[in-house]
Amino acid sequence: MQRRSALSAADRIAAVTTLSFDMAVPDLLLPLAAGAEIVMVQREIAMDGMRLSRLLQDERITFLQATPGMWQLLVDAQWPGAPGFRGWMGGEALRPSFALALCERVDELWNGYGPTETTVYSTAWRVDPAAVAARGVAIGLPVDNTEIWILDEALQPCPIGVPGEICIAGDGLAHGYIERPELTAERFVNVRILGHAKTVYRSGDRGRWRNDGLIEHLGRLDFQLKVRGYRIEPGEIEARCVEVPGVSRAVVVAREDSPGDVRLVAYLPLTPGAGFGHDAL
Repeated sequence: MQRRSALSAADRIAAVTTLSFDMAVPDLLLPLAAGAEIVMVQREIAMDGMRLSRLLQDERITFLQATPGMWQLLVDAQWPGAPGFRGWMGGEALRPSFALALCERVDELWNGYGPTETTVYSTAWRVDPAAVAARGVAIGLPVDNTEIWILDEALQPCPIGVPGEICIAGDGLAHGYIERPELTAERFVNVRILGHAKTVYRSGDRGRWRNDGLIEHLGRLDFQLKVRGYRIEPGEIEARCVEVPGVSRAVVVAREDSPGDVRLVAYLPLTPGAGFGHDAL
């Protein structure tokens, strides 16, 4: 990531990510590796677009890594950007229109992709506005010491342009899940690809190789959702909803009624005759 972003000792990075989120790893270790200066940002400032915008200016920040949701806070606060400013995006999908809006404010915008199980980032792409306008947003190419394979149901490579599951190999792979051998065996699998034995992490994400040589993310293969970078299993929330007396069924979806404002919404058909007070749900 340091080589891709060209972060150096001349940079000042704003660390805005809570320590419980895997994106805090590059927020802290990347500047240490590059000799850059870290400005620790309090949570209440990071969640306020106006205050964060002022901090970026007052602290002469040159590099920011954040989710699209946090970047949206800055854009909504009319953050103008700054000369030489570089941004890194990750955690959830980047909309083409938003990518173009950010490119007008920063000198470089990078779109990264990678699950926690592969040490945060597995691919990166310097956003090219012309490519976005023509083909949409890509997640780029593998970072150093990483391999990306688009595999079919038989765990064999898909041809260029054909969607499959994004599977990741390389030095960034975790060893598995603590005390969860069944899940480890399901997600970290040994495969033979083009005559070579490999261990790959099955991400559950759908993707394809584009004709221009970049990888495109196409959503999930299951029902898992991502909201502000966090993985959410809607089935778990639905199961808790139907435990409430009077709720017959539940469906949980992610809605984006306003650009960049993704929220979970539960639809709850009620048992006929059921009544609820203000604090029931």
